[in-house]
Amino acid sequence: MDIFDYVIVGAGSAGCVLASRLSEDPAVTVLLLEAGPRDTNPFIHIPAGFFKTLHNESVNWCFSTEKEESSGNRAIHWPRGKVLGGSSSINGHLIVRGQREDYDGWAQLGNRGWDYDSVLSYFKKFENAEVGDPEIRGRGGPINVREPIEQHPLTERFMEACVEAGIPRNNDYNGAAQEGVGYFQHAIKGGRRESTARTYLRIAKSRPNLRIETEAMTQKILVEDGRAVGVAFVQNGQDKEARAGREVILSAGSIGSPQILELSGIGDGERLKPLGIDVVHHLPGVGENLQDHYVARLCFKVKGGGTFNERSRGWRLGVEVLRYATTRTGLLTAAPGNVSASIKVMPGAGTPDAQLSFAPASYVDGLLGVLEPFPGMTSGFWQHRPQSRGSLHCVSKDPEVQPSIRPNYLGDAIDRDTMIATARAARRIFEQPAISKFAEVETIPGPDTQTDDELLAYFREKGATVYHPIGTCKMGTDPMAVVDPQLRMHGLAGLRVVDASIMPRMVSANTNAATLMIAEKAADLIKSATAKR
Repeated sequence: MDIFDYVIVGAGSAGCVLASRLSEDPAVTVLLLEAGPRDTNPFIHIPAGFFKTLHNESVNWCFSTEKEESSGNRAIHWPRGKVLGGSSSINGHLIVRGQREDYDGWAQLGNRGWDYDSVLSYFKKFENAEVGDPEIRGRGGPINVREPIEQHPLTERFMEACVEAGIPRNNDYNGAAQEGVGYFQHAIKGGRRESTARTYLRIAKSRPNLRIETEAMTQKILVEDGRAVGVAFVQNGQDKEARAGREVILSAGSIGSPQILELSGIGDGERLKPLGIDVVHHLPGVGENLQDHYVARLCFKVKGGGTFNERSRGWRLGVEVLRYATTRTGLLTAAPGNVSASIKVMPGAGTPDAQLSFAPASYVDGLLGVLEPFPGMTSGFWQHRPQSRGSLHCVSKDPEVQPSIRPNYLGDAIDRDTMIATARAARRIFEQPAISKFAEVETIPGPDTQTDDELLAYFREKGATVYHPIGTCKMGTDPMAVVDPQLRMHGLAGLRVVDASIMPRMVSANTNAATLMIAEKAADLIKSATAKR
C-alpha cells in the first residue's frame, strides 16, 4: 500500500489542474487516479473529433438520464469523459466564463472568496488568450484560447442578423460584459485540442513526485475515525489502496463525485441503507441540487450550399482531411459552435438570461453529430440559469452500475417561459435580411410549430443536454451544502471536492472555464492550508 500526501480521484478538467499545481512543490507527493485510459485516441486531439467521441464508450462514460415526463419520457444521452483529461478531452472546446453576477451570487449565498473580483485572477491564470484586454484576460497560462480557425461566411451573416435584431456585437464575451454576439472562443492551439491532459499534465508528468495511474476505478473513499485517509480502487483486476497523508481530493465530476461519496457511505443515510451501504457520514445534500442546461435547436435548409454538411462527405471530406494534415486548418478544426449570442428575453431581465449558438451545419432530427444530406445551418439555444433542480443517486452498491440521473428539465415554469421566449428571439434573428436570404425553409421544428404549447411540446420531445451538469456536491453553509467555501467536506476531515459539482448555482456559460477556475483556486486554498500547519 502506497502513501502520498495527496490522492486525487479523477484526472479530468479539475484533477489535472490540481495534480500539476500541487506537484509544483517537490516536497509534496501526489497520486492522480483516472478510471479511463490514456488520451491516445486520435479523435480526442482533432477539434472536429468531438463528434466521434460523443458516443465512444472507450473514452466516454455514456451515461443516460431516467425517463422523465418533463422531457418526453426519453432517456437522454449524457456524455462524460472517461480518459486522461476527462471531459476536457471530449467536450466542444468552448471557453465561456459567464457573468460577474454568477459569481457574486455564489458569494451572496455565504461562499466568501467566490465573488467575481476574487476569482478573476484564477480565470486569467489558466489561459493564454489570443483575444481581449490583458487587464481582464490571461496571458501565458497553460491553455491557449482563440477564436475559431474555420470562420465560415454564414457565421458573419448570422452576427449581422443579430445586430439587425438589436443585439450588439461583442468582440470578447469573456471581457467586461457578456451581452452581445461574437465568435465563440476555443481551447485550441495549432489546430489541436487543449485538454488539461495535453496542457497541465504535459507540464507536470515528468515530475518524480507525481504518479499518474490510468484504468484505476475508484471503489470508495477510506474513512477512519472521522477522517478520509485514502482510496480503494481496482486496476487490472486487482484490488488496491492508496493512503493520503494530508488529503483525499475528489475530482470525479458532477456524476462521479456524488456517486463515489455514496458508495463510500457518505450521503443521505436513508437512501444508502436500503442499498446495503454502511453509513459512514450522514450528509443529505450529496447528489441533490443537480442542474444542467437544456438545449433546443432551430435548423434551416440553406440556399446555395457551401455549408459543413456538404464538406463532410465524399471527395470534399478527403480534401478537408488533407488540408488538416498539411496546414491544421479547415473543417476538421471546427468546434460544434462558431458563434455565441448572450441575450435578454424575459421582461425585466437585468442581465442576459439566454444563450444562442450558431453553426453552418444542420443535423438529422436535431441530433448533434448526424449531418443532414442537404446544405443547412443551426442555432441552438438554452436558458442561462435554469431554476429546475434534479438529483443523482446510486441505485446499487456496485461501482459499475450507473447512478439514477434525474435532471428534471423544464420542471420550473420560469424555465419553460424562458425557453419559449428564447425560441421566438432566435426566429426573429433568422427573419432579418442578413440571414433570411440564405434560409430556404425551417426544417426543425418547422413552420407548423408556432404556439407556446407546440413549442413546449417540441422542447420536451427533442431537447437535449448541453453537457453542463453541476451542483451535486454544492458549496455552501446551509444544511444541504456538501462542502464549505474552502471545498472541505462538511463534518469529515481530510476530504475535499474540487470539480463542477461544487457550484451552488449554474453559471451563464459553458461550464469548463468555471471548472478550471475552481481548480486553480482550490490549489491555492490547499497550499495555504498546508502552509498554516
